[in-house]
Amino acid sequence: MTPVRTVSTADLSGPERSAVRGLLDLAFGGAFTAEDWDHALGGLHFLVLGGGGEPIAHASVVPRRFLLDDRPLRCGYVEAVAVHPAHRRQGLGGAVMAPAERAIDHGYDLGALSASEDGHGLYLSRGWRLWDGPTAVLAPSGVTLTPEDDDSTFVRGITATGTLVCDWRAGDVW
Repeated sequence: MTPVRTVSTADLSGPERSAVRGLLDLAFGGAFTAEDWDHALGGLHFLVLGGGGEPIAHASVVPRRFLLDDRPLRCGYVEAVAVHPAHRRQGLGGAVMAPAERAIDHGYDLGALSASEDGHGLYLSRGWRLWDGPTAVLAPSGVTLTPEDDDSTFVRGITATGTLVCDWRAGDVW
């Protein structure tokens, strides 16, 4: 079993935070934005460290507020799942997801994440399901449907259906 370090954002040192950000920049090919980084902060980080102590796999779970129709829900939202390119296809994505899922299952009403098409297989194999209703965001102007996110939003811990509404934030809302 691969050892995974769990640490809150508040307990990451400056150099550790920089190393995680460097991993994310590398893993996402330079497409990991400042807003994406901001979304990954404020919760728990799950890290696999290489032989030199550098992060080679990462996932974070941050708290968010969702609505299912009109019912408020505490959501553990998964962000910044990444594996160093030289360490892919070794089970490290699953290694960081296992404790992330445990944190969600025992601390939140539901888990949610937005996945690229390449990531669908990982999440489906771990018991996540593609949300089968409409998605929306509680924007400053009110609830706004986000149909562009309907095919990439995954959930766990909830079987109900309806319109799933996420809280507003800068950048990608899902």
